Amino acid sequence: MSGFEIVALAASAGGLKALTEVLAALPRDFPAALVVVQHLDPRHRSLMAEILGRRTSLLIKEAREGDALERGLALIAPPNRHLLVNPDRTVSLSQSELVHFVRPSADLLFESTAASYKERAIAVVLTGSGRDGAMGVTAIKKMGGTVIVQDEKTAEFFGMPGAAQQTGIVDFILPLHEIAPALQTLVNGSGE
Repeated sequence: MSGFEIVALAASAGGLKALTEVLAALPRDFPAALVVVQHLDPRHRSLMAEILGRRTSLLIKEAREGDALERGLALIAPPNRHLLVNPDRTVSLSQSELVHFVRPSADLLFESTAASYKERAIAVVLTGSGRDGAMGVTAIKKMGGTVIVQDEKTAEFFGMPGAAQQTGIVDFILPLHEIAPALQTLVNGSGE
C-alpha cells in the first residue's frame, strides 16, 4: 500500500488546460482523494467542475462545506472561497482574507492539507502567475509530504511553479504530460 491519500493541485493562469490534461490522464479508480484550487474570476459562476467532469473519468464536483474526501473524487474550490482540508477527511470553505490577492488560495489549501495529512500528501503546482503556493509547498514538505511542480517549458505561466521551485524543496519538476503518470506511480506506491 502506498502512503499517499491526497493530492492537492493548484493552478492559475492557463490552469484549466493543465488541470484537464493531468486529471484526464488519471483512472476512475485513482486511489487517493484530489482537491483543486484554480484562481477564477469571482464574479462568474464557475463551470470548471462541469468542464473537467466531461473530460475526465474521475468524479469531479465543486466543493461544498463538509464534503467528504474520497478516493477518485476531485473537489474543486468554488470561486471566491478558500478550500481547506480538515483532519476528519472533510473540507471546509472559507471567505477569510485574500492571500496573495487571491481567494481561493493554493497556500491555504496546501497548508491545511499538510496539517491534516502530513507525509501522506502530495502537492502539485501547475501553470499560473504570482507566487501563490510557495508557502504552502514548504508546509507540505515540512510535514513529510511530496511536492511536484510543472516545468518551465510546458507551463503557460511560470510564476507559481517558479516560486515553488525557488523554495529549493521540490521533489519533482516535470513536463505537464509526465505529472499524471508520476502521481499514479507515487499513489499506487512501490511500498507494498
